Amino acid sequence: MTPIAPLLQAFFTDRLAKQRRASPHTTAAYRDAFSLLLRFAEETRSKTAANLDLDELDAPLIGAFLDQLESDRKNAPRTRNARLAAIRSFYRYLAPLVPQRAELVQRVLAIPQKRWDHRLVDYLTLPEANTLIGAPDRSTWTGRRDHCLLLFAIQTGLRVSEIRTLSVEQLEFGTGAHVRVLGKGRKERIVPLTRQTAEALRRWLREQEGQLSKVVFPSRRGSPLSRDAVERLVRKHADRAAEACHSLAKKRISPHVLRHTAAVLLLQAGVDRAVIALWLGHESLETTQMYLEADLATKEAALAKLTPFNSQLPRFKADDRLLAFLREL
Repeated sequence: MTPIAPLLQAFFTDRLAKQRRASPHTTAAYRDAFSLLLRFAEETRSKTAANLDLDELDAPLIGAFLDQLESDRKNAPRTRNARLAAIRSFYRYLAPLVPQRAELVQRVLAIPQKRWDHRLVDYLTLPEANTLIGAPDRSTWTGRRDHCLLLFAIQTGLRVSEIRTLSVEQLEFGTGAHVRVLGKGRKERIVPLTRQTAEALRRWLREQEGQLSKVVFPSRRGSPLSRDAVERLVRKHADRAAEACHSLAKKRISPHVLRHTAAVLLLQAGVDRAVIALWLGHESLETTQMYLEADLATKEAALAKLTPFNSQLPRFKADDRLLAFLREL
């Protein structure tokens, strides 16, 4: 028998932490995946997680776990695939450590990813974005914070994880104002700030002078906002903005939609896709392709450049009487 506990502990402490230097976000995603898997295995095998053996976490059990994610937890295929990717990474780590279980490992690695429908990304038009930015009540402390956060998110296109932990030291004002970000994949990038965004940030930070919080957008307690808190404030102001801009009521607006909005506005302004990929911190230029697919304005501009087809409608000609008679028989 091969106990799973020491292998899983070594995977997190040795492979992820030491060898790969995985980011906290990656470690948290893997942790959640295995927490769900072990709870499912406890119920299925009637054993505690600490007493499970590797032979009990075989391909049929993992397949049943993935099905349960979709049927009971209502996870989308992309979430299911993310959990499977974490499990695969662990079993690839196991392959040289337990050669006597090579067949079990290969069967798990052979579980395929599930395909999903690739929908067009949601984004806000410029009038919709301006209405959303103006929605917070700036007579209150939270309203001024939320106004600055929404303006910053739409202009920079930063991820919600990058916004909620943004520190004052990452901002650079003066000539060439910008924000320095260490993003996904430990890639550092610099995103420029418009004059409007830089001035809004200056006003907001002057209001925060003397407070102990080092994050730019703190909670009432001075701690970084949680991901859920950012999502709630975006939805709250989107609902209020929808009263003035009815098209917003038809869209499900999240912090990631603000990131998409920044990308599409750059694309509509004629910015090259390679620059947009660098701006957003994309690993591949192909990732930016989805904004070109979603942007109708760019396609309409391309259509306007086409020369109209020089074609004439054919003249109507009545059917021959004899042929008409035969068809009606």
